[in-house]
Formats: sequence, structure tokens, C-alpha cells
Amino acid sequence: MSDYRLSAQSREEAGKGSSRRLRRLEGLVPAIVYGGKNEPKSIQLAHKDLKRALEEEAFYSSIITLEIDGKEEPVILKALQRHPAKPVVLHADFQRASADTVLKVNVPVHFLNETTCKGVKMQGGVIHRDAVEIEVSCSPKDLPEYIEVDLADVELDQVIHLSDIKAPKGVTFAALAHDSDLPVVSIHKAKGASADAEPAADAAEGESEGDE
Repeated sequence: MSDYRLSAQSREEAGKGSSRRLRRLEGLVPAIVYGGKNEPKSIQLAHKDLKRALEEEAFYSSIITLEIDGKEEPVILKALQRHPAKPVVLHADFQRASADTVLKVNVPVHFLNETTCKGVKMQGGVIHRDAVEIEVSCSPKDLPEYIEVDLADVELDQVIHLSDIKAPKGVTFAALAHDSDLPVVSIHKAKGASADAEPAADAAEGESEGDE
């Protein structure tokens, strides 16, 4: 598990005007921390620090140590509001992640052995990723940075569903808890591949008949 730390300060002022001043004049991002037994708390943190952390995939599915006015609190990033046209974070939501909290987090999927996959290398298929992240439910200590799916032995026209993936210890897939066995990845022929192959075969037969 990656170790992420961010420093923040309590924020007294609220409203759009105050948030705009923070971003424009002070290089700060308004945010909120909620969840657990404590009341929601408005905070502010340096835009450059948050933006740097957001460049790493693991940040989105890791426990973050948020130091607010010198006091540390474990949290996860729950939501982001970004500027539609500029590389600017407008607001962030953090959820408290105390030891007794049950988290629901979208975790990225890492597909292994894509180039050596049997359905691709030996059977001419193409990988179709139906999901690039999976929602998991777990305690903070069991939160995985990613879920691995090994494609080495996956064959043409085979579909891997959530139920085919072994969840890490202490982790459950949220969709399966609601009887929704979603497809995650599949191997199929490239579109048009079969149609292209048949005319080529017919042409070859015609040439053979003509030679006779």
C-alpha cells in the first residue's frame, strides 16, 4: 500500500466567492472531510500538492494520511470536481477511514499477460475491456491498490466475469453482493476478420479449380 500524506487547514469561510478566492489568490483547493462519528469539516489544501498526488493511479484507491491543523486523520478520496477546460481541481471530498469503517471504493483493474494471452497470440483475438475499475467493499486495512486479472490462458470468445476473479483477502466485490455478475474482459475476433477470411478462401479455391 502506498503512503500518501497531505497537509490541510481548517476553513471557516464557505460559499462560491470564498472558494474562488482560495483558488485564484492563494493556490488552495477547498475540500470537505466527512464520515465516521465526527461532523463534516471544511478544509483547504495546496493545489500543487493535490495535483501531484492525483497523477498517481494508486492515490485514488489508497488510505491517505490527511494532516489537518497538525492532527492526522486517515481518509480516502471520494470525489473530485475539476475545471471543464483547465487542469485545475475545483473541490475535493474526503471520507474518513477509521479502522471500523466499511469502505466502498472503485479500484483499478490491472490486466496481466495481454500480449501472451492465448486467445490473442494463438487464436487471433482482440481484448475487449468491459471494466477498467471494480467497486470493492472492505475495511481500510484490506483496501487493495488494484485488482489483477491474468489473461494468459483466456481463449477466443471467452468472457471473464466478476465471479471468475479471486478477490483479495477481506475484500468483496460490491456488484456480486447485489447478484450482478458483470463482465470484466473478453476475447473476440476483430470486427470484419471472419468476413475477410472467407472471400480469401473462396478465391484460393477458384484458382485451384482453374488450374485443373
